[in-house]
Amino acid sequence: MTTQQLDTGTTAETAIQALWREFATSPSQRVRDRLVLHYAPLVKYVAGRVGTGLPTHVDVADLIQSGIFGLVDAIEKFDPERGLRFETYAMQRIRGAILDDLRSQDWVPRVIRSRAREVERALDRLGARLRRTPTDAELATELGITLEELRDLYGQLRLTSVVALEDLVAAGRDSGSLVDSLPDEDAVDPAAVLVDRDNRRQLAEAIAQLTERDRIVVSLYYFESLTLAEIGKVLGVTESRVSQLHTRAVLRLRAKLVEQAGV
Repeated sequence: MTTQQLDTGTTAETAIQALWREFATSPSQRVRDRLVLHYAPLVKYVAGRVGTGLPTHVDVADLIQSGIFGLVDAIEKFDPERGLRFETYAMQRIRGAILDDLRSQDWVPRVIRSRAREVERALDRLGARLRRTPTDAELATELGITLEELRDLYGQLRLTSVVALEDLVAAGRDSGSLVDSLPDEDAVDPAAVLVDRDNRRQLAEAIAQLTERDRIVVSLYYFESLTLAEIGKVLGVTESRVSQLHTRAVLRLRAKLVEQAGV
């Protein structure tokens, strides 16, 4: 990187920090709109990721429009004093706004929702009996279908697996949004801190019980922000196969978290 590029980057960072200070002391639509314009690429990125695997009738432009509302909400509610990066906070809000809009449209057919619950219940039963994560072959036997039919079913259920991480944390319990429980060094509510730690512990335990390949998919998708196509390149498989693995991992996580919540 050249000195000129460094200077340009420093200037841009200084300018955005100045906007944040101005918005904090004297919030106005003019400054908010400038912040929205600066962070708009985040919306396009998140909408693109959420849109992967959705039905063809779902327009990414509609997802972006919903995401803009999430970005505006993030800008208005962001508290720099918490020590969080705005990008991290905003991406959760944007994703949440997009998913809320999709849910309001009831975009997943009832029969698909029913099959998803059926698979989750089967995973719950098998996990309780085997005391480990069941294989696809064992799950297929439990459902009374072939292994090939199970993989086809994963393809159908991918519509239900476009979930935010907070949906997994909240499975089977009343829980706030993950973005509202991000680390706060100045937190003064011990009960809230304990609940957050317990949620994160249970999620970590559930992920640890997944197969190695499922753990890799979850880690790369949710924590490294890779797309399904990029994960496919890492694993040496097709994007379609990664979509199946992602769906399987999400269903298994939900089943495990529901099981933990019931213990």
